[in-house]
Amino acid sequence: MLKQWLRRTAALLLSAVTLITVAAAAEQKGASDSSAAKWLLQWALGDWLPSDGPSLPVWLALYQSPALLTARPQVLSYLTEQQAETQEAKATPEIPVTDTSVVSPILQTPRAALTFPDNGVPSQTVKITNPAGYTSVRGVYIKNASNKTLDSAALASESFAAKLTDTAPQVLILHTHGSEAYTMPKGQEYVSTGTCRTSDTTCNVVRVGDEIASVLSAYGISVLHDRTLYDDPLYEGAYSRSLEGIETYLEKYPSISFILDIHRDAVEDAQHRQYKLISQEDPNAAQISFVMGSNHDGWQENLKLAAAVAEAIKTDYPTVMRPITLRNSNYNQHKSPGSMLVEVGAAGNSLEEALNSARIFADGFAKVLLATKS
Repeated sequence: MLKQWLRRTAALLLSAVTLITVAAAAEQKGASDSSAAKWLLQWALGDWLPSDGPSLPVWLALYQSPALLTARPQVLSYLTEQQAETQEAKATPEIPVTDTSVVSPILQTPRAALTFPDNGVPSQTVKITNPAGYTSVRGVYIKNASNKTLDSAALASESFAAKLTDTAPQVLILHTHGSEAYTMPKGQEYVSTGTCRTSDTTCNVVRVGDEIASVLSAYGISVLHDRTLYDDPLYEGAYSRSLEGIETYLEKYPSISFILDIHRDAVEDAQHRQYKLISQEDPNAAQISFVMGSNHDGWQENLKLAAAVAEAIKTDYPTVMRPITLRNSNYNQHKSPGSMLVEVGAAGNSLEEALNSARIFADGFAKVLLATKS
């Protein structure tokens, strides 16, 4: 009789301890079990409570369930197996996960439709009507603002120093002036960090780089997109900082053969009013221009690649491409014979006009790259 009374008393005490212990465990995960409560439960349950078994709150909950008590051998076996699996999982080292926000995966999904809301900026189309002062390479115009002499025959060659390989990544996209932005339609304005500039990467040229990366990856070309804003918060010295970035990536990924520095241009009148640049065949496509440097030994290889890409684009979109400009600079293009500075649209263009042309550029660029693969 005394033993029965003691067990009933223990049951009442265990009910109270259950509430207290579970609450304490919720507040302090991993806290040690109460020694007094554990002794009391051990006395009541006997061999149900091994010293290395599940936690005290679990045992307390089980003891309050008559249904579980009737099948205690099976319950104990199941809990023991679960504990062993948990310990094994903790002992297994965590496998690092690839950062897919940088290296673009191969995409098979359709491209999202663009709506082209009007941003209210007047437009114009840059079109060469007088070829005087330009060098023509298979229908592509080059404005030579450098001190180099252009060889049209050499530039028309379809053999390139940079070639696509099977090793990934193959293309690096970056933005020396990543904060360069566009003129958004009413209701879609961004927080400005300067004239047509923002650190919001959903509205500046970083977003254009995302689009190019998406298209190239759909062609099976592995792309690494550096989304760093090298010009924010300090504009001066951006090319030196982006050069450091390029060198870091080339050291880590020697498979990179092509480097795209994506910018946007700016066209304004004497009153500083912005103009958008659009093509004639597609008024929702911003015009594109390539700016190439000449003060390094491999400048002609880079220019040859740019001319080939411009030609590929002009086949379907004759006025999307503006003339290529060659200047006495390097724009970090000395780091790879597959380097290009690409200006997609102007500050007056809307973001969606730039995205439309980003797709057009990426299509042409991919076709040229795939042709280099042996």
